[in-house]
Amino acid sequence: MDMYDVIIRDGLWFDGSTAEPSTATIGIADGRVVAVSPDHLDETDCPEVIDAAGKWVLPGFIDIHTHYDAEILLNPGLGESVRHGATTIVLGCCSMSTVYAAPEDAADLFSRVEAVPRKNVIGALDDFQDWTDPEGYVKKIDSLPLGPNVTSFLGHSDLRTAVMGLGRATNNRTLPSRKELDQMAEMLGRALDAGMLGMSGMDSPIDKLDGDRYRSRALPSTYAWWHERWRLINVLRGRGAILQSAPNVNNPLTGVMFFLASGTRFFHKKPVPVSLLVAADSKSARAAHLVLRGAAAIGNRIFKSQVKFQHLPVPFTLYSDGIDLPVFEEFGAGTAALHLRDQLERNTLLADKDYRRKFRREFMIKRHMPGLWHKDLYDARIVDCPDSSLVGKSFGQIADQRGIHPLDAFLDVLVENGEKNVRWTTTVGNHRPAVLDKMAQDPNVHLGFSDAGAHLRNMAFYNFHLRFLKRMRDAEAAGKPVLSMSQAVHRLTGELGSWFGLDAGYLREGDRADFVVIDPEGLDDSVDAYNEASVPFFDGLSRMVNRNDKAVVATGIGGRVVFRLGEFIDGYGETMQTGHYLRAGDNHKVGATAG
Repeated sequence: MDMYDVIIRDGLWFDGSTAEPSTATIGIADGRVVAVSPDHLDETDCPEVIDAAGKWVLPGFIDIHTHYDAEILLNPGLGESVRHGATTIVLGCCSMSTVYAAPEDAADLFSRVEAVPRKNVIGALDDFQDWTDPEGYVKKIDSLPLGPNVTSFLGHSDLRTAVMGLGRATNNRTLPSRKELDQMAEMLGRALDAGMLGMSGMDSPIDKLDGDRYRSRALPSTYAWWHERWRLINVLRGRGAILQSAPNVNNPLTGVMFFLASGTRFFHKKPVPVSLLVAADSKSARAAHLVLRGAAAIGNRIFKSQVKFQHLPVPFTLYSDGIDLPVFEEFGAGTAALHLRDQLERNTLLADKDYRRKFRREFMIKRHMPGLWHKDLYDARIVDCPDSSLVGKSFGQIADQRGIHPLDAFLDVLVENGEKNVRWTTTVGNHRPAVLDKMAQDPNVHLGFSDAGAHLRNMAFYNFHLRFLKRMRDAEAAGKPVLSMSQAVHRLTGELGSWFGLDAGYLREGDRADFVVIDPEGLDDSVDAYNEASVPFFDGLSRMVNRNDKAVVATGIGGRVVFRLGEFIDGYGETMQTGHYLRAGDNHKVGATAG
């Protein structure tokens, strides 16, 4: 008699490929799917039976872009993602990882860029960092009471800092010696040997260091010349590993280098899969998505490359307490204000007439230039303020009422009410459903850019998978389908598992039993609602979160149901381990696309 640890009965089963779903009962034992049947399975002595009639049974979602690198040490359950069906998480993005860097260096890399409390980053690494190499790092992560499965990139900024020191690594007059280049290549090779996905980089200089030593310098990887990048990319090429990076927004033509590095047309016999940031329908550059998607389609054909752009398939809505938002790093005046951590000093600067003149001049110059932010203060609404008469108004409206420039109104409101006390919101992109639909269909785009674990007060996209499925279901119900539901699920699961070379993304006999059971009736307006929750491991910080537990009936990882009916099981993320570190290439072919 077959014995099962979990049975999921009568659900509409999607296997992670583009095959049409069918009603099936799934039997799970020893962490794997052992039976998929159109008939009922023997439930005798099965400790966990889920009645999934009328529900969808999917492979667990893959989140290809997070910044949980510090949080995972303090909160290995990563519940904000898992409660929404994500069962595999990618760390080490945007050139930042904690593999080689010392705690203070890692905190300087992460804290300002990702808006994570610096002291908690240092504290986490001080308490947990007992590794000295990538293999030790992987073993440490895999020894934690992990909730989801995780995998990771080695960050170029992490690597460069470890070899050159943070000061030299962020000095544009300093290049690594030949010996240091050899050392970087060797250290990257050790990370790949340990099972890491590849290397992440960052060419855009908008992200700045935290701390006191080199505060407001750009990330180390942005100082690398292409001879250094090329040396490291060739290490990736030799191992069939992946490069994740972002072109320099100030020099978009450098993006051609990624296609050249990835492709086999001219110099190389072996491609390098490249995952680039980021394809978005930006309000500040309405044609940018066409340029990026067109570049990918043409570039991949010309260079025979494997370049994909990451894309967040939901509206990109941001919140900010004062100016604590990365978009202000686009301006020298914004960087100058963010350079000051003391609130009194910052308020004094914001009130200074000469500073305002400089800020307004920069603001007007960049007003119609592409960037992260549309810079339209009529499209920036106050949601919380000591002066309650301002709540609900845009800074542009306030400017009109006061007869002043919108930027002056913005700065006045911050100074009058205390910069940190004014909370406001805007949507910077992905605001046109028709464009999002086109991007959802684009084979040169990967769905995933949640930034989960970062920008804790600025945004919450932990549930973007559910929001995407809701949009696809609603389009189908309206008689205007964008993707079939099986194609939509595939884009969030099997397609990513195959391309990134992970044992994840499928739910067939023999596959790892990572799954999510979704009630389609729960895919309602709650998926878009604003919520906050206190974070005890970040000293009670109130973090933006998503709360739509009616949508997710259950999440299972490694054959164990860990979240059901809005509650995690006892000991989750504390005393039990359900997830593991997934070493690259253990299952699916890197760079492949499954059908």
